[in-house]
Amino acid sequence: MAKGQTTLSDFAVAPRRERSTDQSATQEDAAKAADVPTEESRAENQPQPAPSITAPGQVGSALFAPTADARRERAVTKALQREDSRVRLRDLKRARDRESKHYVNCPLDYDTKKRLEKAAIENDVKMTVIMKAAIDQFLRDNGY
Repeated sequence: MAKGQTTLSDFAVAPRRERSTDQSATQEDAAKAADVPTEESRAENQPQPAPSITAPGQVGSALFAPTADARRERAVTKALQREDSRVRLRDLKRARDRESKHYVNCPLDYDTKKRLEKAAIENDVKMTVIMKAAIDQFLRDNGY
């Protein structure tokens, strides 16, 4: 079965809206949604809302349009936080590498292995802990 050629005209595309219609609809929706009391009904001791900063053709308020200084300050704080996180992660990796385990493989005869297993079971301690303590004690006794 052969595939046919698909063109852009085969798909339904919605026409674009004009920006002036979107802005006026957005302003009307915002006015309806915000049940702001009139100035006469406001008490004198209540704080006034921040004035909105709008230029011709722009919709927004001071709360949603930070100044360049505020944006720069926020960017600097985020960069410092990222740098601190990066440094902490690097330090953690270095600490992990310093404390990494170095394995020693040594053959034990059957009797020694059985005694080690028995001591581990009776004392509820892992065999590696017993071996580490024994090696440490031996090295300390011999001045190492």
